[in-house]
Amino acid sequence: MKRKSRWKRWLIAAAAALILVAGALYTYYLNALSAVNERRQDVVFVVESGENMDSVLTRLQDQNLIKNSFLVSLHARISGLTQTWEGVFTLNDSMSADEILRCLNDADQAKTNQTLITFPEGSWAKDYAALIEENLGISAEDMIAQWNDMEYIRTLAQEYSFLDADVLDNDAYRIRLEGYLFPETYAFDEDADADAVTRTFLDHFQEIYDKYAQDFADSDMSVHQLITLASIVQYEASSEADMRAIAGVFYNRLAQNMPLQSTVTVCYALYDDLDRSDSESWRACEASTDIDSPYNTYVNEGLPVGPIVNPGEQAINAVLHPDESDYLYFIADINGVRGEAGKVYYSTTYEEHRKLQEELGLVF
Repeated sequence: MKRKSRWKRWLIAAAAALILVAGALYTYYLNALSAVNERRQDVVFVVESGENMDSVLTRLQDQNLIKNSFLVSLHARISGLTQTWEGVFTLNDSMSADEILRCLNDADQAKTNQTLITFPEGSWAKDYAALIEENLGISAEDMIAQWNDMEYIRTLAQEYSFLDADVLDNDAYRIRLEGYLFPETYAFDEDADADAVTRTFLDHFQEIYDKYAQDFADSDMSVHQLITLASIVQYEASSEADMRAIAGVFYNRLAQNMPLQSTVTVCYALYDDLDRSDSESWRACEASTDIDSPYNTYVNEGLPVGPIVNPGEQAINAVLHPDESDYLYFIADINGVRGEAGKVYYSTTYEEHRKLQEELGLVF
């Protein structure tokens, strides 16, 4: 009897353990199918002709739209959602894996008559206008004219909470909507006009603004000031870590009433006289720090009059969550003197900074 009793207890314990394991696995499975993010951010996703499901799911995971391509593949087979249609889809990271699969399985969701354009982070509005002209046939001149039209901007400001028409009503700006044309890959209808294109940029900016709404509200700076600072950080840094560190340096300099002395603001002041495609163009910026311009942070205190590029989310996040440090200076080893080209070094005193300039061969 004792042996049977032990055997019975063992079976009960084993069954309980199996139930717990099965429950844990099922919970893991459900989590893998849940949305990556609770906050909606639209993403253009293209399914290529002849692309199989495994390739599609791998790219979805790489783009952080699903959590686990293997488990989502299993779910697709169980649910009979293994077909995908060729075309352009608008997805967002608040969609569950099941919702994404159903979207990709819906032929009505696949758009095949759209033009994809990628607008790189850190580019000038005039560069975006050139891309639009090249791909959609809307003249760059017309796009820039619209982005400077105050009557149009006042209409937009009634719809987009981050735009301040009174701030943008300043003739000193090169392009008034510079900084607010959010960089991303967008799908446009072939007959899209300048208004539709502009609103596509601003719609995505609104998503980012809403995502960080509390951080914007908690800042002592206005939205325009924050985007202006983010644009400088975007231009100065090439990594997310350096963006946060450089943002911290600029905040420290502002707190001590030191001029920002950011060379990239001089680059924007030069504008049409600067060839950004030339890898040596920075030398022209370094040699022109006395240029008379409201964008030049060598001759003007505080921030420039407005944004100098269109910053991406990482740069915006960096100015909302900068690194705390005592650094007041930074310099990039652009020639790789210390071995790693582009590595940024930080200093707390001008003496330290000057030594780095001399060591790196960057004294002007």
